[in-house]
Amino acid sequence: MKHKMLSWSRNALLPMSFSVLLIAGIFTSCNKNDHLPFGDSASRFPADVIDKWMTMQIRLERDATGIANVSFCRYYAYSGIAAFEALAPGTLLGGSLTGKLNGLAGLPAADRFKAYYWPASVNTSLAAMNRNIFTNASAADKAAIDSLETALNASFSQSANTDVLDRSVAFGKAVATAVFNWSETDGYMHDADPYTPPVGAGLWVPTPPGFGKASTPYFGNNRPIIAGSIDNTIPGPPIAYSENPKSDFYQMVMNVYAVSQSLTPEQTNQGLFWRDIPGVTTAGHWLSILQQVIRQTGTRLDKAALAYALSGIVGNDASISCWQTKYQYTLVRPITYIRNVMGYTSWNSLLTTPAHPEYSSAHAVISSATADVLTSLFGNIGSFTDHTYDYLGFTPLTFNSFHEIALNAANSRVLAGIHYQPSCDTGLVQGSKVTRNILRKLREY
Repeated sequence: MKHKMLSWSRNALLPMSFSVLLIAGIFTSCNKNDHLPFGDSASRFPADVIDKWMTMQIRLERDATGIANVSFCRYYAYSGIAAFEALAPGTLLGGSLTGKLNGLAGLPAADRFKAYYWPASVNTSLAAMNRNIFTNASAADKAAIDSLETALNASFSQSANTDVLDRSVAFGKAVATAVFNWSETDGYMHDADPYTPPVGAGLWVPTPPGFGKASTPYFGNNRPIIAGSIDNTIPGPPIAYSENPKSDFYQMVMNVYAVSQSLTPEQTNQGLFWRDIPGVTTAGHWLSILQQVIRQTGTRLDKAALAYALSGIVGNDASISCWQTKYQYTLVRPITYIRNVMGYTSWNSLLTTPAHPEYSSAHAVISSATADVLTSLFGNIGSFTDHTYDYLGFTPLTFNSFHEIALNAANSRVLAGIHYQPSCDTGLVQGSKVTRNILRKLREY
């Protein structure tokens, strides 16, 4: 039995009512009696300040060492939240996410009777978040953070007076402090606590060539950013383990082996394109995609900040759901089975196998979750070419929808030899469920 790559339908899981207009409604529903005088003043500005900080964060992720891939999902999410909260009073999207985010309280309030220059608030908030997050950055990268913040603030002085800028900078800094302090309580400090994997047939064991210990085994215990986001998203068990050549499990693994023996140049490029580490990280790749979408669509500052926040939130919470799944089932990786059971002792996957259990596929889960929320925000933007890895000499890939990007990312893991097709198919559904939960939860407040 050969497992075919899934033709996954986003629309089967994400209700059509989750449109851009309803997302705007999400953020007005709980603040009807809390009128703010700033109106939609943040929409007057282009997204340049966020664009520049996205470039910086992608650089910082690319340069970072000793950080687990999934951890960057947290950085993306909390940075986006800080960016949005730093201009929230200047939007018609309800003023703030306060009350909708799990445990976030004590955000500073803008002075209703004074003017703010929102790009300056965003600039300071993202500078502070990146300093707080990337504490082990190189001296050159730390200097780059300082230089970018200083240069942007200098440019703002041509458009706003000193009092307004000082007030805006102080507000952005206070927002970043509150968001970062809240992020520190989500449980991430215990992600890599000592862990002894269960032992038995079909269970995960460290994989070659490094045979590293299980990575971030407790990430699934982290506090979701949206309460209830992962409810009913954990899939049922994978295909029952068997070493019988006629079994579904054996045939599932055989599919991975067979694919590896006949990769076309296009398939090889697809597998390598979603390698992500080293390179940018999975979260960084989707941040790069968002940045390119913002540029392509000419998105304004307010919507860019909202997209930054929501795409980060769904990626973070989808990762929590995925990690709960991985360490609940602790399924063996293809390389272990192909070498030890099938007897292809010298077989290697196109990509090095990550140091965590196989089921479900994190790329599939994160990608479908992010693709769904971007579709809700931007709709169908038409042809999109992903240039994330031009700097590495990769051929850019062109897609016709966010859904197509997610499907390409998921199936790349089979081509790379590190996941079974059913784990990718399941992951796509799982990620969509997380986003559906989040959009529904936000509408309930």
